[in-house]
Amino acid sequence: MVRAEYEIASGAYDCAGEVSSDIKRQLKQLGIDAGTLRRVAVSSYEMEMNIIIHSLGGVINLTVDNEWITLFSKDRGPGIPDVELAMREGFSTAGEDARNMGFGAGMGLPNMKRNADTFNIFSQMEEGTRITITFRVI
Repeated sequence: MVRAEYEIASGAYDCAGEVSSDIKRQLKQLGIDAGTLRRVAVSSYEMEMNIIIHSLGGVINLTVDNEWITLFSKDRGPGIPDVELAMREGFSTAGEDARNMGFGAGMGLPNMKRNADTFNIFSQMEEGTRITITFRVI
């Protein structure tokens, strides 16, 4: 079993992609097939960017066993007021700073769900958001 935890700072655009790159590298070393590797890389990048853009910081945990790859993220506030609306492609609450850098297109949550075998999200205002995504190991 492989476990890793990554701390992600709010607004850390200069580090964007480092966590998802490390996750991809670890999975590649484990011999995960290319299709699954691509799906996990997309999802972990979107997870990472959502923490950077929308939260006060958070963590991503990676767990790999013989059957499943699990990504779990937990961020600190502000929470998502309407999860159903946030799941719509193109909907974004990203600020102007993120949009000016080419982020915040409103595809993060939909891309995570589309690439995952299972996708669960829970958000509470003033507390934050937790997302669990799993991928079956082929």
